[in-house]
Amino acid sequence: MATAIIKGIVSSGFLKGEDIGVFDVIREKAEDLSAIYGVKVFESANELCENCGKVVLSVKPNIFSSLLPEISETVKEKSPLIISIAAGKTLGFIGSLLNEAVRAVRVMPNINAVVAEAVCGYCGNENATKDDLEFVREMCSCIGKPVELAEDKFPIFGVIGGCSPAYAYLFIDAMARAAVKNGLPKKQALEISAQAVLGSAKMILESGEHPWELIDKVCSPGGTTIEGVLALQKDGFEAAVADAVESAFEKDKKL
Repeated sequence: MATAIIKGIVSSGFLKGEDIGVFDVIREKAEDLSAIYGVKVFESANELCENCGKVVLSVKPNIFSSLLPEISETVKEKSPLIISIAAGKTLGFIGSLLNEAVRAVRVMPNINAVVAEAVCGYCGNENATKDDLEFVREMCSCIGKPVELAEDKFPIFGVIGGCSPAYAYLFIDAMARAAVKNGLPKKQALEISAQAVLGSAKMILESGEHPWELIDKVCSPGGTTIEGVLALQKDGFEAAVADAVESAFEKDKKL
């Protein structure tokens, strides 16, 4: 995800590579980023915090309990803006391991940041300034669409914004495999299925129409589409999607 964010920031012209610093415990990864985007490589997390006014914590949630205490003194002294992309870790949790005066913003992007089409939820704590939030909004715009949320909406946002690409990939692959069964080559079937889903998503976003209004427009009386829609409903398609959201939501609560 850090690579996707840096790619988006540099490609969009929001920042130059030379204005970005990185640290990774696997130095080769940081050096690869430096070779591609011209970013500066730091020797430690503390050195990065000492030299950067905005710090993106692009690590897994389970790393926070060891990383944040390690950088807490430097953060307290230098007061950088802390930007977290870790699922399930609240602003209060971040403040408790750094300091209560820390300026912190949570961001939840998704994997589609790689192609600059992520949906990114974000929210700041009471110490985050308008300028802090504007910086984060512009940063998120480099990799997709930013959506400002209340923090109590983050769990459900993470489920529909963060997990749903996997569900969409599964749907696209299932359609393609069914097409293969009926004689279409797999590569072509995937291209057709993916483009159909991409166009359908764009229709919802740009038409202003409810999904069921669009469904009705596609379903001709006695036609093939209504036959397929009824088969999906009969086989529990909508219930399966709802169950997936609920299961992911419950898992998020345990992180």
